Amino acid sequence: MKYSEIMVRYGELSTKGKNRKMFIMQLAENVRRALVDFPLVKIHADRDRMHLLLNGEDSQLVMPKLQKIFGIQNFSPSIRVEKDVEVLKQTVQEIMQSIYTGKETFKITAKRSDHDFVLDSGELNVALGNAVFDLFTAIQVQMKHPDINLRVEIRRDGAYLSYETLLGAGGLPVGTAGRGMLMLSGGIDSPVAGYFAMKRGVEIEAVHFASPPYTSEQALQKAKDLTSKLAPYVGSIQFIEVPFTEIQEEIKRRVPQGYWMTITRRMMLRLTDMIRDMRNGLIIINGESLGQVASQTLQSMVAINEVTTTPVIRPVATMDKLEIIEVAQAIDTFELAIQPFEDCCTIFAPPQPKTRPQLEKVLQYEQRLDLEGLLARSLAGLKVSEIRAESEQVNFEFDDLL
Repeated sequence: MKYSEIMVRYGELSTKGKNRKMFIMQLAENVRRALVDFPLVKIHADRDRMHLLLNGEDSQLVMPKLQKIFGIQNFSPSIRVEKDVEVLKQTVQEIMQSIYTGKETFKITAKRSDHDFVLDSGELNVALGNAVFDLFTAIQVQMKHPDINLRVEIRRDGAYLSYETLLGAGGLPVGTAGRGMLMLSGGIDSPVAGYFAMKRGVEIEAVHFASPPYTSEQALQKAKDLTSKLAPYVGSIQFIEVPFTEIQEEIKRRVPQGYWMTITRRMMLRLTDMIRDMRNGLIIINGESLGQVASQTLQSMVAINEVTTTPVIRPVATMDKLEIIEVAQAIDTFELAIQPFEDCCTIFAPPQPKTRPQLEKVLQYEQRLDLEGLLARSLAGLKVSEIRAESEQVNFEFDDLL
């Protein structure tokens, strides 16, 4: 059955009051970006719902894209026919013949926004319900929670029929909450943290630290591939590669082994915060989970977080590892994340890191480092790519993006 339109319902956007228009406009833009490969689709975003006119595009290819767009509660593919009672009866019968197996209950839900139409909603329910009984005399009507809910909407430009309702991703449109920098390692947790942040409307940019030759090209590509798994939720994501080799070598050379991890994480947080400031971000997001590793004890977090006053959002902080893995599997990042390519945190991990680092010692050891020079040289070597849903990457000169 060839669909002519997909009707999108907003869900949580209905609570946004005076800001509703802004949320809807952002959602429409995100849908446009996600459907860039379907140029014939026309998007009409109204106050209560969004209509995607397919104009011949394949609905079976479009619908999986819609399921990953935050801000969509659910959607229904629809068939458009002329506003004629006999045509509507015939179409309802054709739909029921294709989906009724002899067991399901049904209901007709008619809505008439065109009040010039010959029948009102109640009369239309009766007329179309009788058309179904003409075909299937034993079929049962169920007003609450029917197996088949055949929706009919009479609008100015035609009549629309739908019977499927597919769940969307929910949440808020990405971009409505501002921009945040995601500290993306290459492990299981940080992509899940990015997913949750996007679900609440945050536009993320992925910040990845690389320490060649200690970290490999495969590890870098793995981080980009993880980003591409998150890109369908918004269309594309900026990926920022941060050179980190010199900093880690200096830490290893000048800092006692037990404090390598604490000072490494402080340097990462400093750099991420500086990048955030350059790129007009509001927050930092990471995948820290309380107590999971030495750098994620409360004492370590306090010592690391001391370098910034920027809010650091930790969406998975109170989740168990198995809970995080379950989400990673659902968003298809888990298999990538467990590939055995080590990131810079694991390459330079000390055998016995401090789980309760003392801030006064951290500050004492950092005095041994040329912090200003190290940070400046790292920032000078940033590489920025645009990661799209199909792993297409567009490289930019960093100077153009400041």
